[in-house]
Amino acid sequence: MTGSRFERPIVIQLGRHGAERIVFDVNEVAAILLRDFSRKTEKRKAAMDACLQVLRGEAHAAVARRAFVAAALEAQILRCD
Repeated sequence: MTGSRFERPIVIQLGRHGAERIVFDVNEVAAILLRDFSRKTEKRKAAMDACLQVLRGEAHAAVARRAFVAAALEAQILRCD
């Protein structure tokens, strides 16, 4: 498998008045999902599972990216995909 870095970064905004944040890889996504997602939804779980697959070398980073974008849309923190 390839590395954990995304081909295109994801831009999110945590909190209503928080600064935009650019996310470049699966490690950052996993940390955000663990620290900053208060709701334990199915999309969050799918994104966590996808991150684990990438970190184990079982999937490409694009899989985790897609899952995180879906979770970020649901959480209304996605600013630019």
